[in-house]
This record gives sequence, structure tokens and C-alpha cells, in this order.
Amino acid sequence: MTPAYPRLALHVAGHWLTEASGGTRPVVNPADESVLGHLPLAGVAELHAAAESAARGFAIWRRRSALQRCDTLRRAAQLMRDRVAQIATVLTLEQGKPGAEATREVLLSADIIDFQAEEARRLYGRTIPPRVEGIVSQTVTRHPIGPVAAFTPWNFPANLPSRKLGSALAAGCSVVIKPAEETPGTCLLIVQAFLDAGVPPEALNLVCGDPPLVSETLIAHDAIRKASLTGSVAVGQRLGALCAARVKRFTSELGGHAPVIVCEDADPAAVLKLSVPAKFRNAGQVCASPIRFIVHRRHCADFAMRFAEAARALRLGPGLDPATQMGPLTHARRLDDMVAFVADARDQGARILCGGARAARPGWFFEPTVIEGAPPTSRVMQQEPFGPIALIDPFDMLDEAIDRANALPYGLGAYAFTRDLDTSHRLADEIEAGMVGINHYGVSQPEAPFGGWKHSGIGSEQGSEGLLAYTDVKLVVVGRSA
Repeated sequence: MTPAYPRLALHVAGHWLTEASGGTRPVVNPADESVLGHLPLAGVAELHAAAESAARGFAIWRRRSALQRCDTLRRAAQLMRDRVAQIATVLTLEQGKPGAEATREVLLSADIIDFQAEEARRLYGRTIPPRVEGIVSQTVTRHPIGPVAAFTPWNFPANLPSRKLGSALAAGCSVVIKPAEETPGTCLLIVQAFLDAGVPPEALNLVCGDPPLVSETLIAHDAIRKASLTGSVAVGQRLGALCAARVKRFTSELGGHAPVIVCEDADPAAVLKLSVPAKFRNAGQVCASPIRFIVHRRHCADFAMRFAEAARALRLGPGLDPATQMGPLTHARRLDDMVAFVADARDQGARILCGGARAARPGWFFEPTVIEGAPPTSRVMQQEPFGPIALIDPFDMLDEAIDRANALPYGLGAYAFTRDLDTSHRLADEIEAGMVGINHYGVSQPEAPFGGWKHSGIGSEQGSEGLLAYTDVKLVVVGRSA
């Protein structure tokens, strides 16, 4: 076991479990393929115990005042800041991203929790003037939904659990959280921070295990009132159907295939400076990662050449090396997916301007890749690559660019660059996505909603919208006594 890596455990019914009925699985460092530790896996018994614990914890936590919940969550956020070096190191070891990216992720996660903590104090209702004689008052109030099952993937092991935990706990809900089995250590340390800050132990459970078993068991349990997922479209459809069959609330963020429109009046050099780091951040394993660069024909050839030059110059390496600019993919199977995407595009006539192969070094590294002229029928133009692949193609008329940006069933992040105010407003209005960045890639902020249109999900996280998603609405009508 790596000294900096924690001993892995589940947190069920107020206790840390280093053994569970589902067996164990190794957690692997993607930078060198060494085993970091062994993760206990929950079976049905532990999952039922976690759901029942959440029900008991909800009865306690929901009675805490909004101010008390706010204070507790702010303490948790500060503990995360105090422990940022430890949490970021564990994040890099199990997920692979450079240390500077991991540190920023942990600090941003603390900011997300802080914002939701403060929003708990502003969970306002409203009054409605009566229209019927005899009614004294009509008030609308919001109440916590109840115990929540939260499912998060491996690409942002701190940020994604923090979004769900911060919002749910701020609203007064209890949580059973399932982080990805590939990256459990980061979430373990975050849960510990919440517990140390004063969240009742039974109100916060952490489980890992066989993903279908975990999700199906928790959603079917009577105690669970809502599920929240960040994951693939296929998994979202499955979990959404399970929730619908039981009339349970469901929020999902299901990835994207973000277009980037570079207009004729844009400054190509400035766009390039922003685009290369945005594209290859976290090795492209970002749901809102820019993927399809739709560049005006006047700039396209030079833009593609310079993009490839910058991508080729990126330094690959383990995340704990301060000189590393791009780390490995988190999964060995992602390497096979990248190879298949590139081969399919090449077979259909695309030009590989750089990369396109596994890097010749230990670990799950794939070369930063730039592809020009991938046809619309190619897999990489239809499916989210979720890796270090950028696609570049020219356009002539803005109508054409917008049509191509909107052509896919995804609608999470989208971006555009222009110096014309009218064009900026038109792009913001006509691009079909939950988040549109004009002249900037920073669409994910603690104060702003994060969510998609179309197949990219249902509902939003972060911002005030994220908190409201964990509440139910109650109307109370009071009439004069008889």
C-alpha cells in the first residue's frame, strides 16, 4: 500500500467497515499500474443497512435549523481546505490528474459546499394572496425530500461528490453516496471531513460495490426518496427508469459532446491559448470538455496546425511530478476506446494531425490527439470520446456552424468565440445547451447551475438550483375557524 494512500473502508450506520460481504477489489494507480489498496465492496446486507441508517439519520439532521446546517457544512469545507494537500495527493494517486489540477479541484469543492451552506439560510418560501373568501393565508414552503442515493464517477472524485453532498445536506437530507470504485479514497476523506464537522454519523453513509447491484438495491429501498447520478447516458436511462417506476425524484448529468464555434472575427491566437489547456485538462476526461472545434474557413487550416503543435508539446507524466501537464487516462479500457475512435475516423478519411496512439511509457497514457476532417458518420463525431481527442473542421456561414453545433442529442456545455456583440447574443440564444460559454470556458462555478439539455441530463447541480433539487414543495392553506 502506498504510504500516502488511506486504508479503504465503507461508512455504514455510523461505522467504518474495512470488510464487507461483497468481497474486495484493487484500486490501481493509472500512472504506473501499481496497486494502491484494496476496497471492500458492499453486498445487499450493507446496502440495506446504509439505507436504513440514512432514514434514521434523516430524522435527526432534518431537525437541525438552517443556521446549524450552514455552520456544520462550513466547518466541513474549511476542514477540506486545511487538508487539501492530503486529499489532493490521494486524488492524483487514484485518478491520475496533475497535482495542480487536483488541488484546484479540492479547493473548488470546498467553495461549492460553502455556497450551498449559505443557500440553506435562504431557502425561502412565499405567500399567495387568497382569492376565496374565508381563507386567511396561503403559504408555500420547501422541505427536504428525504434520504438520497448519490452516484458519482471517477473523473472528478472530489468535485462531484461535493456537489451532491453539499446540496443534499444543506437542504436537510441524509445521503448514501457511492463514489466510483476506481477512486474511492478521495470521497472517503471528504466524508470524514463532514463527520468531523458534526454531520450525524447515521446521516452520511458511503458504499461501494457492483454498480448495478448498488444502484438497483438502493433505489428499490423504501427509505430512499431521491437518486442523483453523474454518469453515462445509458446508466442515466436505466436509473431514471428505476426511479420512475417507484415515483422517486431523479437528477442526472449525463455527459456531452461540446462544440466550439470560432467565428471569422475571433482572434485565433487568443482562442488557441484558452482552448488547448481546456481540451486536455484531466486528459479530456471532462463532461463539458471542448471537443468539436467548428472554425471559420479563413482560420481553420492555421488553427488546426497550431493546435496540433501545442498538443504535441504537452508534457505527459505522473500527476505528482510538478512538470506534468497531462496525466494518464483513469481506465485501461479507455485506451482501447481511444484507439478505436482514431482508427474509425482514419478509416473514414479523417487526417490525424498529431497523436492517435498509446504513449510509449508505463501507465495508461494516450497521446494528445488532434483530428481534422472526421466525417459526421464517424464514431468520434457521434459519441463522447471522453479522452484527449480534439476534432477540427471548417465552416463558411454561421447558420451552418450553429446547425452543426446542435446536431447531436447532447446539450451540456457549448462554447463560441466572437468579438461581435450581435453574434454573441445570437449564439447564446440559439445554441442548444444547458451551459454556453462565450469567449471563455469557465462555465462551472459554485454559484451557477450545472446541467444539460436533451440527452445530457435532467435538472441542475450547484447554484441555488442545486439546492432546490433536494426539496419538496408544500402548500398550506389556512381558513377562518368555523
